[in-house]
Amino acid sequence: MHKRALGAAAISGVAALVLAGCGGGSSTPSASTAAGSSASESASSTASAAAPAEVDTKDPSRADADLVIWADSDRAPILTKYAAQFAEENAITVAVQIATETRKQFGDATKVGKGPDIVVGAHDWLGELVQNGSVAPVQLDEATAAKFAPAAVAASKFNGQNYGVPFSIENIALVRNTDLAPDAPATLEELLTAAKAAKSADSGVSVLLDQPVGKTGNAYFTYPWLSAYGGGIFAVKDNGDYDPDKVIVNSADSLKGAEQLAQMGKDKVLSTNVGDDNAEGIFTGGKAPFFITGPWAIPNIEKAGINYAISNLPTLPGGEAMKPFLGVQLFYVSSKANNAALAQEFVTNYVPTKEFQLAIFEAGGRPPALIEAYEEVAAANPNVKAWYEAGKDGLPMPNIPAMNSVWGPLGQAAADVIAGKSAPKARFDAAQKEIEKAIAGS
Repeated sequence: MHKRALGAAAISGVAALVLAGCGGGSSTPSASTAAGSSASESASSTASAAAPAEVDTKDPSRADADLVIWADSDRAPILTKYAAQFAEENAITVAVQIATETRKQFGDATKVGKGPDIVVGAHDWLGELVQNGSVAPVQLDEATAAKFAPAAVAASKFNGQNYGVPFSIENIALVRNTDLAPDAPATLEELLTAAKAAKSADSGVSVLLDQPVGKTGNAYFTYPWLSAYGGGIFAVKDNGDYDPDKVIVNSADSLKGAEQLAQMGKDKVLSTNVGDDNAEGIFTGGKAPFFITGPWAIPNIEKAGINYAISNLPTLPGGEAMKPFLGVQLFYVSSKANNAALAQEFVTNYVPTKEFQLAIFEAGGRPPALIEAYEEVAAANPNVKAWYEAGKDGLPMPNIPAMNSVWGPLGQAAADVIAGKSAPKARFDAAQKEIEKAIAGS
């Protein structure tokens, strides 16, 4: 599974940036006394950063502050500016902690009152966090919600209730080495023609289409092959929610995608010898003209000096264009927040602003979820526009708990048909049964 699909943006503490007079061993004013003179004096002091503090990953705990935010190492430094500003405006102390904990650890910390008030995380955590009672609904009014990309708003909801405020969207696309493949292919046939020409012209090319598969497969990268024929993982309800009771892995449409994967393996276009551990290196080493990947790979591609371009995934024979899953990053409010009103105010008043979204974009490089911010960035950054175009017809990755039962079985089924170990229908029928059994037993 690629980094995002397994929640690599997940959280824990390895260092803390404690702002607006917060930190040390002294006590801090609570929200109920925030208007008092001592709190006002604390908030009016110059914001400062405490020395990095290790947090026990087995027993993570919040910093000593009125409002605590957990974020990853990329975004935490950006958040410190806004945390300090929010602290001053509300006469409170605010702490931003750099975190790497998993969603389970966040849930465990929240249950015992040690978790943060606000946490930054992937939207596909949502169903599990709601099921565990770890996050609270976020009251985002219709006018504010309308400022975001519709898919980002959809990803923030579970059972019709909003639980987060989105700030970025990501998806996979087709990245090509423009020295090997100057033109963007519209179809798989065009891609293969160009890839074979590149291999004939350059003896260093050994992989026609670089996509992580691996011995155990990768369901995240499998899905677009199914979606091109109208297939997928779960049926979608009339309200847009995924239906965990209707698995469609072995539907007629999904099987068309499985058959195409089998053909890609037979033609040695895709291989289980290419996985998460070496796919990026193959492309940065100039060994492949095309690479199906996401924005997380771009820094190393640029570092390697590869001339590249980003384009839409191709149309498959007899089908439509491959459609990727969308991943959305959210600000969640803990259900056990020490200061729930302040947490709600921060995520609903700060996060939906263009200034905030642009600042977060600079840290992560993902297209902003706020339409106004996206339009400004896309006008100046062709990569951002290219990622958006490649994912505009995609659906958010399922955020229902049942998705946890899908990754292993679907990934392995795809690997087996690519390797030629099993016929597509028999293997995907087996995967369907395994997924349904796991969901029923979870």
